[in-house]
Amino acid sequence: MSENKPENAGTPGTPSPSGTPAEVSKPDIATSEVSQPETAPASPKAGLPPSHEDAIQSPLKDLPPDSSPSTPPQAAAPTPAAEEAAARSSTDDPISASAVTPTDPASAQQRDAAEARASAAASTARQEAAVHQQRDAAQAKSGATQAASASGSASASATPGATDATAAKPAAASASTAAPDARGAAGSPPPGFGAAPDFSASNPPPPNALPPSPPRYLKQTDSAWSVFGRVIAARARRIFDRAGQRITQRTLRIGVSARIFHPEPGAKGLRGKTLQYLEESIAHWVMSRDVLVFMIPTVGHEGMLHPSNIRLRDYAKHLDGLLLQGGADVSPQSYAEQATSPEWPGDRVRDMYELELLHEFIESGKPVLGVCRGCQLINVAFGGTLYQDIATDVPTAGVHVNEHYDQHRHGIHFPDGSTLANMFPGRRDAIVNSIHHQAVKTLGRDLNIEAVSASDGIIEAVRYRRAPFVMGVQWHPEFHRAGGPELLDCTPLLDTFLRVARETRF
Repeated sequence: MSENKPENAGTPGTPSPSGTPAEVSKPDIATSEVSQPETAPASPKAGLPPSHEDAIQSPLKDLPPDSSPSTPPQAAAPTPAAEEAAARSSTDDPISASAVTPTDPASAQQRDAAEARASAAASTARQEAAVHQQRDAAQAKSGATQAASASGSASASATPGATDATAAKPAAASASTAAPDARGAAGSPPPGFGAAPDFSASNPPPPNALPPSPPRYLKQTDSAWSVFGRVIAARARRIFDRAGQRITQRTLRIGVSARIFHPEPGAKGLRGKTLQYLEESIAHWVMSRDVLVFMIPTVGHEGMLHPSNIRLRDYAKHLDGLLLQGGADVSPQSYAEQATSPEWPGDRVRDMYELELLHEFIESGKPVLGVCRGCQLINVAFGGTLYQDIATDVPTAGVHVNEHYDQHRHGIHFPDGSTLANMFPGRRDAIVNSIHHQAVKTLGRDLNIEAVSASDGIIEAVRYRRAPFVMGVQWHPEFHRAGGPELLDCTPLLDTFLRVARETRF
C-alpha cells in the first residue's frame, strides 16, 4: 500500500494558511506495495483495492482446473472508470480519499451503477464462455471414446493383432472434426432428421410408461373364479366377525327353574290352580351382575288345552346358563327309595322337570349352579342318594334347620383339592346359613366333594368334574348379604358361574 511522503507540504486534510483546504495531489501509483518493472505493461489489478481484485478473480476461481476462459483477464484493457476508481482507492488513508474534489452525487451514483453493471456483464460473459468451452470439450471427449470403442471392436474383428490405441487415433480425429458438425447451427434440425427409420432397432419404452405391477393379493395361478371365491370368503368372515361381536357383547341370559305350587284339594281361587313362581332373592342375586333372568316353566306338549312344540332343549339352546333354586324336598322315588315318613313325599313332578332340564343344559355345554334342593338334585341325577331326614338318619349330626329359617347358620370346611378353596383364596373355613333337613348320603358318580359341615362332616357342596361348571351348594348364597358380614360372601361363586356362561355360549 502506498504511503504519503513526509516532505510533501500538501498533506491531504491539512488546512492551508489561508484557511482553504489544500489541493489533493494524485497518489503515486509507482510507490505501491507491489513494484513492477517499468517495461512491463500495467495490470488492471495493480491499483485496485482487494475488493476489486476479488470481483475480477471470483469468476476465475469457480472454473474447473482444465478449463481456461476464452479471454485472459490480463489482456483486458482497463476502462477509464476502473482507472479513476483505482486512483481514488489506491490509499488506505481515509483523509486522502475524502479530500478528492467532490462531484455531483447523482452523477457519481449513476457512474458507480454503470461500472457495477459493466463488471457483472464482463464476469458473466467470461463464465459462460468457460462453461461452453468445457461442455464442448466433454462432448468431443465422449464422442471420441464411443468412436474409438466402435473402431476398436471393428478392427479387432478384422485384424485380431491390432491394438486398441492404434484403432482409436483415427476415430478420435474423426470425432473431433465431426463434433462441430454434430452440434449444428442454432435452429437447424437434429442429426439424422428425415432419414429412413430403422425398424430392426429395439426401442423399449421408458420405465415410467410401463403399467403398474399387479396387486399383491393376486397370484400367478389365479383365475377369475379363484379371486371371486376369495372375495366371497372375506365378506363371509366379516359377517361372522360381526355376529361374534354381537354374541360377545350381548347381555347374559340365565334361566332359573320354577318352583311349583300344586293345587290344594277343594281350595278356591289361586290355591285351586297350579302355580309356577320365582323367589325374589335368587333372581336379584343373579341380576346384581347385570344379567337377564328368565324363569323356565314346565313344558307339557301333551296338554289338553294348549298343546305346544316347545321343548326344554329349546331353553337350553337359547339361554346361557341354568340355576336350580331351592324349594320342596326331592322325592325318594327319584333315587329308587321309598319315603320313610309320609311327611317327606317330595315333589316328583318337579323332580322330573328339573332332571330333564339339567341334562339338556349339560349336553349343551352350559354351566349349572344348584342351590339347596338344586345341590341334592345334581347328586340324584348322577346316581346318588339322600338322607331323607338328617336328624333321623344321622342322630350324631348337628342341627341344620330350625324355626329361624335363614338366620340359622353353622361352619363349613373346604377339603383339599376343592374348587371352592381356589375361589376363596386364603380361606379353608367359613360360616354359611343352613335351611335343609335333607342332605347328600351316597355321592353320585363323577362328583367331587367341595365343602363339608365343620361339626359333623355332612356334605355341603358337590361338583361334576366332567363338565365346565356343574356345581351345587347346600346353603342359600342369595341370603348372605342380608345375613351379616360374618357370612361367606359368595360373589366369587356367582362370578365364576357367569364367566363360564360367557365362555360357553358359542
